[in-house]
Amino acid sequence: MSLLTLDGVSVSFGGVAAVRGVTMRVEAGEIRGLIGPNGAGKTSLINVITGIVRPDGGAIRFADRDITALAPDVIAARGVGRTFQHVELFREGTVLDNVLTGLHRHHVYGIAAAVGGFGRARHVEGEARREALALLQVFDLATLAAAAVSDLPFGVQKRVDLARALAARPRMLLLDEPISGMSETEADAAVAAIRSLASERAITLMIVEHNMRVMMRLAARITVMHEGGILAEGTPAEIRDDPKVVDAYLGERDEDA
Repeated sequence: MSLLTLDGVSVSFGGVAAVRGVTMRVEAGEIRGLIGPNGAGKTSLINVITGIVRPDGGAIRFADRDITALAPDVIAARGVGRTFQHVELFREGTVLDNVLTGLHRHHVYGIAAAVGGFGRARHVEGEARREALALLQVFDLATLAAAAVSDLPFGVQKRVDLARALAARPRMLLLDEPISGMSETEADAAVAAIRSLASERAITLMIVEHNMRVMMRLAARITVMHEGGILAEGTPAEIRDDPKVVDAYLGERDEDA
């Protein structure tokens, strides 16, 4: 049974079709790439899946439950996480504080314990801090734990965003250009960390990324979008050699989102 199912999903903005009748199946544990030219509808599709945008038509099911009309926070609570193309962090907070926010719904305790600062509250906060610090270590951020996010380069903020998204322990994580702004060395390290944690935690991934070197190495299957619809789908090798994909996308080198 597929973990994520889209059936004929469409969405328009001001009469312009951003997503046109998309039907897709993503299996549990899969790493799915989502590529296409600028304006192909990739981010719009992620926004529809995560409830930020309501589809005009079609249906979305996650873990065999209909999530088509659910609010973003409810979808997130069901286990669907995401990152944004332009990072959405608490810019004046520290790196550690930002990652801790991803853990908040997994570490809860009573009001009395919170006010008194004892018992379960101390234990839970300690566990959350240890988990957050472990994620910082994975993404080579441990030495920046106390740094304000606003003081960090964009590529480093991207790594903080990844750590926070994984801290939420999603069943499925949708990554919108997760390595943009990173050097090749940073990108390779981040990809290795994502792959390792996804395997270790049984997280299904859908990744939008323009870096085709990374995409071809990371994704097991790739879906190609063009003008709001699906142009092709297959293994990295099949996509690389598909004439339609080469004509529509792989020949371009525009790195804008």
